[in-house]
This record gives sequence, structure tokens and C-alpha cells, in this order.
Amino acid sequence: MLKIAVPNKGSLAEAATNMLRAAGYRQRTDPKDLTLVDSVHDVEFYYLRPRDIAVYVGEGHLDVGITGRDMLLDSGARATEVMPLGFGGSRFRFAAPAGRSNDIAALAGKRIATSYPGLLGRWLGEHGIEANLVKLDGAVESAIRLGVADVVADVVDTGTTLQRAGLEVFGEPICASEAILIRRDEDTEPEGLASLRTRLESVLVAQNYLMMDYNVAEPDLEATTALASGVNGPTVSRLAEPGWMAVRVLVPRRGAHLLMDRLFEAGARGIILTELSAVRL
Repeated sequence: MLKIAVPNKGSLAEAATNMLRAAGYRQRTDPKDLTLVDSVHDVEFYYLRPRDIAVYVGEGHLDVGITGRDMLLDSGARATEVMPLGFGGSRFRFAAPAGRSNDIAALAGKRIATSYPGLLGRWLGEHGIEANLVKLDGAVESAIRLGVADVVADVVDTGTTLQRAGLEVFGEPICASEAILIRRDEDTEPEGLASLRTRLESVLVAQNYLMMDYNVAEPDLEATTALASGVNGPTVSRLAEPGWMAVRVLVPRRGAHLLMDRLFEAGARGIILTELSAVRL
């Protein structure tokens, strides 16, 4: 049975659960549940703190897990990234009081507050910068105002929190993070991982496509199918009304409404767009 770690709270938790559910797996309905067995698919889910997941997977107690790339790199665990999952995107950046002349070279000898000492320590070492790390569990944006740091290094989504604290980011991102699927850093792939990867990939594909249905008079069929040819061609069938055809086709999400306009101009009627939960191409 494949043992899968899932974030139990935080910004990754809900999206991870929704993605697994879209991939066909059972998920807990009570947030107090710590485990859930999906016997139909031969998997068991463990709901854990996102920061701990890489450690559990790296030590081999669990087979795979969903966590942030920044948390994996910070942990130093013997785990490796299997695939990105397309949500929870963020940047790990330096920030200091607005108006100062800040650059990476000026970090030497500074006190840098962070909740990610492992990730930051390795980055500083790779760049030959010696600085004093101040480890905090959270709310690092207050560290400068409270006098315990000169600079902070933190995960930045919109940057609003830092701006409210009078800080501005500088330098290139230390790390570009997002939710990822991880496994133990070893040669043998856990049994069941291939199936999980395929299911998650099908959800990612579905996020980029929509199903489009429309009716069209037979003389206009060629013009409309030329506008939307689909992946392997559209599905075309005759309607009860003589001379009319029903068309179903997979279309890219981007530009779908513009495509609807063009299809309508070409003679399509009754055009419907439908959301998809999973697509295997």
C-alpha cells in the first residue's frame, strides 16, 4: 500500500486535497482525521505538518508526499522532487527597509532573520557570503523593527505583508517554490508511484483544457472544425434535426471565449464550455 503524506494545514493543504480528490482518491471529510485508507486504490494518506513531510519521506517512513519545494530544500532530507503540482507558487526573497541601498554584496556580516535556515544557509555558502542567521518560526517581517535583524529572507507571494512592514525585496529570488510531489532519494521507485503520477498529471492537463460542445449546420461543419480541431480531431455526430451536426472537441482554456466568438461567426450554435477534472492525452 502506497503511503502518501498530505499537508494538514497552511496554504498548500486545501489545494493538495482538491487535487487528490480530482485524481480519483478518497480524502478526509473531518479535518481532525490524521489518516485515511483508500482501499480501492491501495493507498493510505497521512495528514502532517507541511514542514515535516520531507523528513518523514526522506527517512523512509512514508513513500511519497506533497510539500513545498522551499520546505524540501530547507529540510536537508534525503528526498527528491518527482514533479511540480502547479499550485502554491511563491518566491523566497531578501527584504530590508524601503529606501536603503540594498544589494546582495552588502549581506556579508549582516543579521538575517529567516524561517528557512537550511535553505538560506546553503545559498549563502554557495555564494561565499558569511552572515549571521537568526532563526524564527514565523512573522520574520517584524524582526528588523524589533531590532533582532538587519535583513529578512522569507517566502513572498504578493509582497503585501512585507510592504505593510515597510520592507521591500531586493536581489534575485533565492528560490522559486511551488507545491511538489516528493519521494525518498533512492534508486527503487515505490510501488504505486507511477499510477499516482499519471493521475496527478491528468489533473494538471485538465487545468489547461476545456470541453466544448456545439451544434452546426452541415455546410458550416468544415469551417468550424478548422477553427477547433482538438487533440485527435473532434467527435462529430448527426442530430435528430436533418442537416445539423453535434460536435464535441477538447480546446485550450486560454483563448476559449475568443474561440467561441469565432465559432459563432462561422455558424456554430448552442456552444457550451465544460470544466474538466482530469484528462489523459
